[in-house]
Amino acid sequence: MRSLASQGPPVLLVTGDFVRTGGMDAANFGLARYLARFEVPLHLVAHRVAPELAVSPGVRVHRVLRPAGSSFLGGPLLNAAGRRVARKVMEAGGRVVVNGGNCDVEDVSWVHYVHAAFRAAPDGGALRRAKARLAGWTYRRQERERIGRARVVVANSERTRADLIEWMGLRADRVKVVYYGIEPTRFRPGGPEEREAMRQELGVADGAPLVAFVGALGDRRKGFDVLFQAWSALAARGWEGTLAVVGRGAELERWRARADEAERDLRIRFLGFRDDVDRILRGSDALVSPARYEAYGLGVQEALCCGVPALVSARAGVSERYPRDMRPLLIADPESPEEVASALERWRADQAHWKARTTELSNELRHHTWDEMARRFLEAIAG
Repeated sequence: MRSLASQGPPVLLVTGDFVRTGGMDAANFGLARYLARFEVPLHLVAHRVAPELAVSPGVRVHRVLRPAGSSFLGGPLLNAAGRRVARKVMEAGGRVVVNGGNCDVEDVSWVHYVHAAFRAAPDGGALRRAKARLAGWTYRRQERERIGRARVVVANSERTRADLIEWMGLRADRVKVVYYGIEPTRFRPGGPEEREAMRQELGVADGAPLVAFVGALGDRRKGFDVLFQAWSALAARGWEGTLAVVGRGAELERWRARADEAERDLRIRFLGFRDDVDRILRGSDALVSPARYEAYGLGVQEALCCGVPALVSARAGVSERYPRDMRPLLIADPESPEEVASALERWRADQAHWKARTTELSNELRHHTWDEMARRFLEAIAG
């Protein structure tokens, strides 16, 4: 990127949210926070910006409405505002970073998700299914029309890079990979006191494992339906454990009802949205993420940084960070409840080994902070 010396050229970032929670939201927040430390005009076009970032010197926020709380309805407004500010920034010799196809500006496209690579089956009522189909079609069209025109494309994993090359027809030399960072002081291994406090809070029996699932329950992409089947099968075989489900969405109440109606106590605790995910992870013994599609998987990385073994789909971008001797924790077929159940049993059979090995990986991953990610991102788009 051009020099970030004092009073250098302006920078514009366009995305839905600049907040600490959520994969791409946290990544955008991390990049913006890093840039805000330099004395350059930093423009943020977004629906929501964390207060601490909005008041930073040199930061100008261009807020965009999100009608009815819908990102889909807010998309055209975000694009219009982004293009309007981008014209001024580029006239001043600055750079513009947009997320995927969310804004039609030909500079840098940071891709966190390839809609063409995964089509979630619409669920719910007729209106909900129609909306999902329309949104999916719109996002795929925007990807095709906009990402291909970017000067530089940055992917959050090799998996995403491969999808862009396959589905968008991009040349390999145009797509750079920069992995997400982490907040190491927050996502860190915990002590026995933290673990015990969380177990008491959730009513976990002595000696029984506490397993976490973190993800939205609005569709089946995260694979909770497969995990539910696997967990039910394990309970029928006498498995003693508690599953803590962190996340909200249209299907939350449906899953809660199914758990309540089960013949036996499945010991599933639906926690909804939580802003203390780090504390829940430090109190857990493992995390399970059988996602059908996951461009990266920041929640998995956060668990690993907390020293928690994570059983994750081999399809997820974050699986690339697993060294060879930890690959037995990967789920080759996230569509298979039997394989997810087997992965849980394999982990539990040697918990101490996987805990020790994950602690080693945690120390490595926590060195790749959000600042380090931002530095590598700027190197990738330099020129």
